[in-house]
Amino acid sequence: MESQKVVIDVKGLNKWYDDFHVLKNIDLQVRKGERIVICGPSGSGKSTLIRCMNRLEHHQEGTIIVDGTELTGNLKGLEKIRKEVGMVFQNFNLFPHMTVLENLTLAPVWVRKMPKKEAEKIAMHYLDRVRIAEQAKKYPGQLSGGQQQRVAIARALCMSPNILLFDEPTSALDPEMIKEVLDVMIELAEENMTMVCVTHEMGFARTVADRVIFMDYGEIVEQNSPEEFFSNPQYDRTKLFLSQILQH
Repeated sequence: MESQKVVIDVKGLNKWYDDFHVLKNIDLQVRKGERIVICGPSGSGKSTLIRCMNRLEHHQEGTIIVDGTELTGNLKGLEKIRKEVGMVFQNFNLFPHMTVLENLTLAPVWVRKMPKKEAEKIAMHYLDRVRIAEQAKKYPGQLSGGQQQRVAIARALCMSPNILLFDEPTSALDPEMIKEVLDVMIELAEENMTMVCVTHEMGFARTVADRVIFMDYGEIVEQNSPEEFFSNPQYDRTKLFLSQILQH
């Protein structure tokens, strides 16, 4: 972790879907260069929390400040955040009718107003980095799930984000494809990219995270260093979750 600067500051966050209280009084600070893994059972609010961090979901109470900008309905602020915060989704979210290269250059050209040639050069750099440069002219449907997810990571990197959010990036993948995606994420982590990752990959959490956060029923139950979190969980809910997930 490289600095004490807070780049994501969540205070008193509450969110409801109609009567369902999905996030309850969440307080969370993420510092520059910090790698955070959020885990917990299905329905615990993990993905909703991470989607609130770039306002893909709206919250009803509390504040979220990202890189000095508060997330509200203000579109100017939202545009700024979307430039600074990259997001990698569970189901890749690539445009099927566009080639890999076109998927990667779309946002830099339209959002950052980058010349197409420059955008293509940057896109090829990141495709090379995630080790699929040879797939640039193919369409997403011609790639394996692991390759598609690496394209999605490269696409996020093309916007030069300060922060990368991952929403269960390996959960839609076959087991043999998970490693190729996690290897790319581990490399990013080693370069001090600020990362918040919702995942069930506990090996990744042990290897990469500065802090592991456990959520259940919309609350942060426990957070600690990976060493402490796995060897000495403090709460029964955490112990139960770990006993279930570490058996697999």
